[in-house]
Amino acid sequence: MNKIQIYDTTLRDGMQGEGVSLSSGGKIRLALKLDEFGVDYIEGGFAASNPKDLEFFHEISKHKLNHAKIVAFGSTRRAHTPVGEDHGTQKLIEAPTAVSAIFGKSWKLHVTDVLRTSEEENRAMVRDTVRYLKEHGKQVIFDAEHFFDGYKDSPAFAMAVLKAALEAGADCLVLCDTRGGSLPHEIFNITRLVAQEISIPLGIHSHNDGELAVANSIEAVRAGAVHVQGTINGYGERCGNANLCAIIPCLELKMGLPCCKKGGLKKLFELSRMVDNLLNLLHNRKAAYVGESAFAHKAGMHVNAVEKIPRSFEHVDPETVGNERRILISELSGGSNVLLKAVQMGVEMSKSSPEIREVLNKLEQLEKKGYEFEAADASFKLLIQKVLKKHKPFFCLEGFRVIVEKRGKQESCVSEATLKVNVGGEIEHTVGEGDGPVNALDNALRRALIRFYPSISQVALTDYHVRILDPKEATAAKTRVIIESSDGESSWGTVGVSENIIEASWEALVDSMEYKLFMEEQEALKQKQSKKPG
Repeated sequence: MNKIQIYDTTLRDGMQGEGVSLSSGGKIRLALKLDEFGVDYIEGGFAASNPKDLEFFHEISKHKLNHAKIVAFGSTRRAHTPVGEDHGTQKLIEAPTAVSAIFGKSWKLHVTDVLRTSEEENRAMVRDTVRYLKEHGKQVIFDAEHFFDGYKDSPAFAMAVLKAALEAGADCLVLCDTRGGSLPHEIFNITRLVAQEISIPLGIHSHNDGELAVANSIEAVRAGAVHVQGTINGYGERCGNANLCAIIPCLELKMGLPCCKKGGLKKLFELSRMVDNLLNLLHNRKAAYVGESAFAHKAGMHVNAVEKIPRSFEHVDPETVGNERRILISELSGGSNVLLKAVQMGVEMSKSSPEIREVLNKLEQLEKKGYEFEAADASFKLLIQKVLKKHKPFFCLEGFRVIVEKRGKQESCVSEATLKVNVGGEIEHTVGEGDGPVNALDNALRRALIRFYPSISQVALTDYHVRILDPKEATAAKTRVIIESSDGESSWGTVGVSENIIEASWEALVDSMEYKLFMEEQEALKQKQSKKPG
C-alpha cells in the first residue's frame, strides 16, 4: 500500500471542542508546525462561518509551506439554491486554497427530517457543488457526513450519495462516523464493501464518542482507506476526534505504513505538547505514545526487566516518537529503580553501592510521612545528594511570617510575607506581597535571593497541586504540595508535606530554588572540567 495521507483538522474540527480556542496568530504557528511535521492536508477552518477563518486562509497564503496543502472547509450548496448563488460555495472559491473539503448528507434521516428535502435534490446538491469547485480549479475532498449510520440504514442511499460526488469529479471520498458510535468491525466491513465499488481514494473521519475513534480509523485503513482525518491530541466536539498522535505511530510503527516525512515521527511528542501549550490546556499524561506516563515504569521488577531488555515492557522505543523513558520512585521501588533514576540524573552509583539501600530506607521513611516523588524528580535528586553527603544548602531559613488580610466584605484578600534567610553568613530580610500566601512567600524568597543568585529570576512556578492526605482530620489534615517549576528550558517538580499548607508549600519552594541553583552549579563545573587540558 502507498503512503497514507494524513489530513489534520485541529484548526477546524478541533476548535469545536469545549474550552478550545486559538487566536489568528496561534493558528498560523500551528499550521507551520504541522507542515514541518509532514501532514499532507491542513484544514484551516470553515470558509463561510466567521471572518477569522477567512483571514487565516489569506494570512497563511503569505507563508511558503514545504509539504502540506491548506484546505478550506464548507458544505454542499443549500437546497433549491443555484450553486453559483450559494454564499457558502462562493466563500470556498474566494479562499486562496488549492483544496476544498465539503460535507454532504449520506444518511436518509438527515435529508428527510433535518434538511427536509428530497433524495434527488440531496444528490444534486452534492453533484453541483463538487462540479462547480472542480470547474474553478479546486481539488475536492467530499466528506460523506453520517456515512456509517446512513449505510446501516440504507446502503443504496449512502452509496448513491458517494457516486454523485464521484461522477462530479471528487478527488477523494471520506466516510464519516459523525456520531462516533460505530464499532471497529462495522467500520471495517462497510469500508471494505465501499472500496470494492469506488475507484478513487477513500478516507476515514471518526469521532470518539465510543472511545473507538483510533481503532475505527485503523480498521478503515485495513479495509482500504488511504486517507485519515483527525486532530492532534484528539481535540474536537463532544468526546473529540480521532487522535492523530496515536494513529500515526500505529500506522508507521505497527503496520509499516508511512504517514509523515522521514524523521517527522520523532517530533510527535513536541508537536503534541505545542498544541496543548497553544490552547493553554493541561497535557494528558496518560496519552498513548506522547503522554509523560506512556513510558513510565514504577514496579521494581518492571524496571529491572526494562534495564535488561527494553522491549520486555515497552511496545515501541520511546525515542521513535520523541518521548523518553521515566523511572518512577515510590513505595514499590527497588534497587533497580533507584540505580536507573540516579544514572538518569547523572549521579554515579553502582548496583553494589550501599547508598542504594540508604536511599530506599530514607524513601520508605518519607513516604510513610506522606511524601511522594513520582512528580517530584528534583526533590528526589536532592534527596540522593543528601544521602551521599554531597548536598550544600545555598541558603538557610531564619524565619518567616505570612499575613492574610481582608479589609472589607467587597475587598479581595491581601497577602504579605516577611522572610529572613541566611545566605553564606549574610542575613537577608525581605517582604513580598501576592495574590495568596504562597504567592507572597514565593515573591519574598525571590527578592531575598536574587542579589546572590541572579538566575533565580528565570524560575517560574508553572503548576501547584495540593492533596489532603488524611481527610478525616478535617482542617488539621496533613497536606502534600507539589510544585512544578520551569526556567524556560527545562521543568522540574518538587514536594513538601506538613499539617500546615504554608509550611508544605515552603518546603516545595525551597527545593525548587535549590534544584535550579544545584543544576547551575553542576553545569558550571562540567564546563570548567571540559576546559582543562587533556
